[in-house]
Amino acid sequence: MVSASLQMSRRIRRTPYTACVEKSGITGFTVVNHTLLPKAFQHSVIEDYYHLKEYVQIWDVGCQRQVEIKGQDAEFLIQKITPRDISKTKIGQCLYIPLINGEGKIINDPILLKLEDDHFWLSIADSDILLWVKGLSTGMGLDVKVEEPDVSPLAIQGPYSEDLMVEIFGNDIKKLKFFNFNYFDFNNTKQLIAKSGYSSQLGFEIYLNNSKLGEKLWDTICSFGKKYNLRPGAPNLIDRIEAGLLSFGNDMTSENSPLECGFEKYCALSSDIDFIGKAKLKSEKNIGPKLKLCGIAFGGEAQSACTIPWPIYFNNLKIGEITSGIYNPSLKVNTGIALVITENLDKFSTVKVKALNSKITEGVICSLPFTISKNYELINQIRY
Repeated sequence: MVSASLQMSRRIRRTPYTACVEKSGITGFTVVNHTLLPKAFQHSVIEDYYHLKEYVQIWDVGCQRQVEIKGQDAEFLIQKITPRDISKTKIGQCLYIPLINGEGKIINDPILLKLEDDHFWLSIADSDILLWVKGLSTGMGLDVKVEEPDVSPLAIQGPYSEDLMVEIFGNDIKKLKFFNFNYFDFNNTKQLIAKSGYSSQLGFEIYLNNSKLGEKLWDTICSFGKKYNLRPGAPNLIDRIEAGLLSFGNDMTSENSPLECGFEKYCALSSDIDFIGKAKLKSEKNIGPKLKLCGIAFGGEAQSACTIPWPIYFNNLKIGEITSGIYNPSLKVNTGIALVITENLDKFSTVKVKALNSKITEGVICSLPFTISKNYELINQIRY
């Protein structure tokens, strides 16, 4: 039996907000990029789901580390590691980019932030991208400096997030467009704030530059947030699945290609852009990806979080597995993100799901996100 507790050590890094999180009733951590990520507080995942949709939450996402790439060859290096065309990216813009290896497989899916023409951050998911980029820059003899800056994101998510942010940082917050950033004053420092976040709600991410200000920033936001019913939270699994937000390491791994994950629009295969793994991706596109990420809804008893993939069957043949799953109280059905084979995919109208410690139940393949209207007719078939 695996222990449910997380044994702390110096190998697991704290964030500038960890002390505040510990005072806020934290009940569970996980580890991302060798760094603590709060996962649960004193409320259930369903209570947090509804609170996130109605009020505002503060999330310690300091584990979302930055790989800083700066220098004459910075843009060249970034274009080498992503199939997405970044040539038209403007200063102040955020861009979702898959990173791939020589086999055309995803090794991370960071947010790219363009600070200057020769200065970028990769705000990474969970993998050692810093070492990989350092190795590439050295091996290619590029004129760049690659390092991890003292930057720790703090997310403010929920319908009242803008009202709260305006009170602290001023009315210019309202001028931010989605997936754009600017600099705002805090405690006599300039801090980068982006209109973004890992939820379906309106939100912002403060890329705190100076870890010594962590507790002051947290306390300031919490003080102003009382009138908006702010409370600490974490990326919510129900909301994430409902919104179709993918998780590297869960829904996709280094065994999957961007084409399998529905990222063809981020792959400039017909252009002159040169990137690692391009030949492999072009070959895969010609024959078609063997797998596809999609949504799935299934009946039966309400399921807690999927931690071990749940198999999916069609006519007693395993056709895939659920990579992330949980009961959705709004849709009144179990929902998930699934990786299924593409052969005869159009025939998989009704499938069978075997969740952990549960009977085999009926399910339907859905589009992502679940808020797409055509999903509701499908879901009504298996809601019981």
